[in-house]
Amino acid sequence: MSFRTRRVLFITPFYMLFQFFLLKYLFLLFGGVDDMYLALITIATGLIHCGPMFFESKKSTVFGRFLANVNGIWMWASVMFLIDLIVIHLIGKFITLPFSIICIMIAVVPILGIYNFYKAHKLVINEKTLVLDNLTREINIAHMSDIHFGSVHHKEIVQNVAEKLKWLDGTCGLAIISGDLADGSCVVEEDDFSAFKDVSMPIIFTPGNHDFYPGIDNVIKACKKAGIIVLDNETIEIGDLSIFGLTFSFDDRGTPKMDMSMIRPNLVNILNYHVPYYWEEFSSLGFDIQLSGHTHGGQFYPVIYFTNVLFKYNKGLFRNSSGKYLHVTTGVGSMDTPMRWGTDSEIVVLKLRKS
Repeated sequence: MSFRTRRVLFITPFYMLFQFFLLKYLFLLFGGVDDMYLALITIATGLIHCGPMFFESKKSTVFGRFLANVNGIWMWASVMFLIDLIVIHLIGKFITLPFSIICIMIAVVPILGIYNFYKAHKLVINEKTLVLDNLTREINIAHMSDIHFGSVHHKEIVQNVAEKLKWLDGTCGLAIISGDLADGSCVVEEDDFSAFKDVSMPIIFTPGNHDFYPGIDNVIKACKKAGIIVLDNETIEIGDLSIFGLTFSFDDRGTPKMDMSMIRPNLVNILNYHVPYYWEEFSSLGFDIQLSGHTHGGQFYPVIYFTNVLFKYNKGLFRNSSGKYLHVTTGVGSMDTPMRWGTDSEIVVLKLRKS
């Protein structure tokens, strides 16, 4: 049983309890529903929440992916309806809200849902410029993370990314994926990333935490069959660039000792690391650029506000006083729920320029 499966099974009873009371108070706005019916609906939400992972882990199907998307959309809607209920309750302490206003507040959720769903599936290309002293020739890097190939985003997201990279072939010298290529919500088969075969530029990938959930060997095998270069605590030199891929520490896989022997003095040293941690330490060793993801930038409001507090470097491009950079992308895919609001599903073209 994978880490993700254990996590979902552990959370499901609490999720069902939350759903029961959410639905109870939501229906009370419109007169209420018998608790027996609420219990049946709650059981259904629990089954949809955890059911798909049992057969998706063996063989991904259209039906399983449909249920996973239904569950993800309802999870997002549940958060929005909860906010509605809290606001209605707080305002109700001072004035009586007209029923029409309550209906409008509830109706806003599905309207927002359409925008959120669209935003999560619109892959955009953003650009950022990094100025470096030790660069002899300019190069553009297509940086991305958190594709999250799985039940919510399946082969269509791999195809979409591959098409964007083919469009960037004449612009970028290489592409770097900072972890979580896979999601862990479904099995990864050998040909699942085959769309990347048609991309001319080198594609470099270093595993993140989610890549271990469907079996790291399965993910690496699919990568290699698609022609993706896997840097698993390894270094590769491409032109002026020395790229070290630091794999996420998971289970019994520890983090290798990071020291100055990994630095190539005459090259631009790039660290590809899934999480935006230890930037100060890594830059002091001599890494000029750290490429990370993991945070999704919070993915949607109001979660963005919490991730801004939880992560010191939540999203964007950061530069310290030594001229070292950290870039944290908001990611390509989305985790658990196919919704975005306030963040982009993005590939970022990092334009490395000589000062």
